[in-house]
Amino acid sequence: MIHTARDAGCRDLILLKCTSTYPATPENSNILTIPHMRELFNCEVGLSDHTLGIGAAVAAVAHGATVIEKHFTLSRADGGVDSAFSMEPAELKMLVEETERAWQSLGGVVYGPTEAEKKSLMFRRSLYVAEDMKAGDIFTRENLRCVRPGLGLAPKYYEVLLGKRANRDVRKGKGVEWGMVG
Repeated sequence: MIHTARDAGCRDLILLKCTSTYPATPENSNILTIPHMRELFNCEVGLSDHTLGIGAAVAAVAHGATVIEKHFTLSRADGGVDSAFSMEPAELKMLVEETERAWQSLGGVVYGPTEAEKKSLMFRRSLYVAEDMKAGDIFTRENLRCVRPGLGLAPKYYEVLLGKRANRDVRKGKGVEWGMVG
């Protein structure tokens, strides 16, 4: 089917992962199939979702789904073949909001602080010189403190620094940097 569509010139192909039980259970949804389908067929993949609620759809987006198909009704009370597992307007609104939030949260592979987080670093603790030090003085529990803002070395280096020497004069209140350790 995919080869036929592509051979006929189709370039914008989207496959939908579907569990054909009505309603489907989350346990039978197998959302992890979505990234596998994307890789296997080299196309966009979505979810034809027959579960109750929005959890499976949000999980699908978190695993790369770019389309969500759900049954919709203005009111389940009106009845109908699919009404028991169809979404009403308020639920559809929540689905749109939460899948968009899930999509936005994906981002990329990032280690270390993002640009947005850099402003928050000052609220973290870090290592500071607590007494004036001369070149050659040893870092001790008395002259090294873990305080805010987070503009010095991370607190995890406290024990590493104890016993090391300052390689230059350092004023009280200066954030510790590797360049001042000799």
